[in-house]
Amino acid sequence: MEINQSQLTAINHNKGPMLVLAGPGSGKTLVITRRTEQLINQYGVNPQNILVITFTKAAAGEMKERFLRLTGGKGQGVNFGTFHAVFFTILKYAYHYSTANIIHEDQKNQFFREIMEHLELEIEDEKEFILSIASEISLVKSERMDLEHYYSINCSEEIFKIIYQAYESRLRKANLIDFDDMLVLCYELLIKRGDILAVWQKKFQYILIDEFQDINKVQYDIIKLLALPENNLFIVGDDDQSVYRFRGAKPEIMLNFNKDYPESKRVLLDVNYRSTAKIAECAASLIKNNRKRFRKNIQTKRQGGEEVVIKFFQQLKEQNSMVVVNILQYYKKDIPFSDMAVLFRTNTQPRALIDKLMEYNVPFQMKDMIPNLYDHWIAVNIITYMKLAMGNRDRGLFLQIANRPKRYLSRECFQDSKVEFVKLKEYYGDKEWMLDRIDKLEYDLELMRDMSPYAAINYIRKGIGYEDYLTEYAAFRRIKAEELIDTLNELQDSAREYKTYGEWFLHISKYQEELKKQAQNQKQNKDSVALVTMHSSKGLEYKAVFIVDANEGITPHRKALLEADMEEERRLFYVAVTRAKEYLHIYSVKERYNKELTCSRFVGELLLDREYLKAGTKIIHKTYGAGIIKSNDRGRLVIYFEELKRERTLDLEYCVQNMLLTIKT
Repeated sequence: MEINQSQLTAINHNKGPMLVLAGPGSGKTLVITRRTEQLINQYGVNPQNILVITFTKAAAGEMKERFLRLTGGKGQGVNFGTFHAVFFTILKYAYHYSTANIIHEDQKNQFFREIMEHLELEIEDEKEFILSIASEISLVKSERMDLEHYYSINCSEEIFKIIYQAYESRLRKANLIDFDDMLVLCYELLIKRGDILAVWQKKFQYILIDEFQDINKVQYDIIKLLALPENNLFIVGDDDQSVYRFRGAKPEIMLNFNKDYPESKRVLLDVNYRSTAKIAECAASLIKNNRKRFRKNIQTKRQGGEEVVIKFFQQLKEQNSMVVVNILQYYKKDIPFSDMAVLFRTNTQPRALIDKLMEYNVPFQMKDMIPNLYDHWIAVNIITYMKLAMGNRDRGLFLQIANRPKRYLSRECFQDSKVEFVKLKEYYGDKEWMLDRIDKLEYDLELMRDMSPYAAINYIRKGIGYEDYLTEYAAFRRIKAEELIDTLNELQDSAREYKTYGEWFLHISKYQEELKKQAQNQKQNKDSVALVTMHSSKGLEYKAVFIVDANEGITPHRKALLEADMEEERRLFYVAVTRAKEYLHIYSVKERYNKELTCSRFVGELLLDREYLKAGTKIIHKTYGAGIIKSNDRGRLVIYFEELKRERTLDLEYCVQNMLLTIKT
């Protein structure tokens, strides 16, 4: 393979620190493996004194395999591993740990469940809550934060502190450590024991790190210690692809590397071998809107290419139909399904698209665990109401919805396996206010009996008060009620076409069976369209890529409130765009589950460089001054401009006037 000058400069680097900025498709793996080979063959470095670190076990294995192929197996002895694997090795020698001391995920979840049970916490979304709390604990540990000054995003500070301390206590009693402990304990060991640090410094004389933009504080602190005194630190990454702040990644570590190591050299791998010029230009026009980044001028080897397709749809079903139509068209052009991907911001989005793929028998693979909408606790509650309305009187069903919304019905009042309203009323005797609640529940179920599923969900939401219950629960969980209401909206929309509960339940059953089948067939059917979250798409590439639901509140996500959050969201969209090699489609909807949406500002930023927009911007600047449009407005105003242009023969002056009217309002 041809090696360009920038790659050659990085490969030939010998001693001292170096920062390698590696844009998408720029051959960073080639640079790391070749530079490792160069250290051994050209500079006489003992392979056992070289450490190559990646972020995942799979990436480490792939890197090692490529290196051994390159050297014909002569590079045996080079240390390839993840941060956790390397740091655990250090702990093993110091504390005689074994894998038996690492807590398994199942055991970890059990610890949390027992702690929650002890605290008598009523958590609807237990699995999600545990994941979120575990993630927060990980963040606190990796940042070495003071627990007293930590503000939880999932529950009250008091509850979080109790859960954190109880979890730590259980770990210590069981002589177990988790993955974050590996980092913290390793750092503390190396700080306290200079003799042990010296042993590992002598062992790892040359350190190469891939995906450096994803490093967190404690990982970096350990690496800085290990690299002393020679500082033969070779870091490779792309600050524009740092998308794991929620896991503790600190892109500013990479941005400040030259301050930490003033003597360090820097090289930019500035040639994109993956994408066509049209896609690369599109990506550049997006990411340049981030302020905290290294400025780059990325070239591409693949000139020209198809225009990036940006389309706006009135409704979600129109967008999903177009995705399927395009996939089938590309397939007829001999592009295999496996070279196509649909990317989305969160794994809760593609339910309706999956329905459409199933309808057209398009094979698909889910790179992420796609949650089944009908398994969601909100869906379980709604379906339970329907089953009771149909006449089912099982005790378990009543327990499921008795206090959703709050009716203050005790578990003890449901004594028999089959519930009778007469006995419920007898239990509460002369408590008039409780009898009113029971009468209302009986009335609600009777009223729902002959409703369509769609109408029933509407009644449960408004007539029974389930939507108010979700709002109260969201406040307790410190999440936006909108997130729960969105699930309810999607559930109601999925029921729209069905006249009876039985019909809808049959659809749900078929959908669940198909999901199971798809999961089982994933390994067998290699030729399948990939359904991937933007986060999981990192490192992957496809000939044709579809980015769906490019709307405000989805991408950028509604939780992105601070400038740092918004820049991370833009980086994530940039990652998605740069997965495409030849064809890129970006779709936005104006309405989703009866809710009006606006197009993502990122789409506007992608459109900014189009010729008629340049002309429009010149008119605005000439007439009203360059400062009239704030940087935060530009993306969204351009979308408006684009839509006006689609609706009528382009009248530049008219469009400009409308854009200015939007600014002023």
